[in-house]
Amino acid sequence: MVKNLPILALAALTLLLQASCGPAPAPTGINDPNEAANREVHAANKALDRALVDPASTVYGKSVPGPLRQGVQNFADNLDAPGDVVNGLLQGRPGPALANTARFVINTTVGIGGLFDPAKAMGIQRKKTDFGETLHVWGFPEGAYGELPLIGPSTSRDTVGRVVDVVLNPLRLALPAREGNITTAASVASRLGDRYKFGNTVDSILYDSADSYAQARLLYLQNRRFELGQATGGTNGEEGFLDPYEGN
Repeated sequence: MVKNLPILALAALTLLLQASCGPAPAPTGINDPNEAANREVHAANKALDRALVDPASTVYGKSVPGPLRQGVQNFADNLDAPGDVVNGLLQGRPGPALANTARFVINTTVGIGGLFDPAKAMGIQRKKTDFGETLHVWGFPEGAYGELPLIGPSTSRDTVGRVVDVVLNPLRLALPAREGNITTAASVASRLGDRYKFGNTVDSILYDSADSYAQARLLYLQNRRFELGQATGGTNGEEGFLDPYEGN
């Protein structure tokens, strides 16, 4: 019960916020007051990708069969489902929260802990969300752009959201330390799988652009605003832009 107090408090808080707030206004342009420092972080992230992440993803992608990689991806996605449910409720969107609850129950049981995705075959699609979107729904502005070590492009609002999502996910709160290590390993493997799967796209942004920092910043902001319904179109077709650092 004690572990659930932060979630219950946030649920109560959202009722008050939704009574007085609406979604944040659509931002325009690029707000990057710390560009010099951000570029240094970007350079470090890029060097890490070249030296470690890209080679590790290649080894992972070529040594692990595709179906097994997909199973790891499904498992990692399923671990995030309770967080999607909580954020859906905090956003006052019971429909997506219910769909994500059904997915979690079906995939955890019939899907053998989430290794398989029978819910998708049943037509129940994941409604991916996060606490950054919750803050947007509550009326918090986007804030300044920033690049985070190891993580990559973000904004002030999304950075807070990332931290809260770690604390907010009830499944991660409930798991013992040993099982928690398994979830961390699955998340890392999932990111390596994404890096391998979308390698050409990531390489074109990081290594083929005249200014990879400006390119990643522009695409991230456009895609994020599109996800939040603040833009009229994506940046890479209907599926939007793949963040070169972010997993699912």
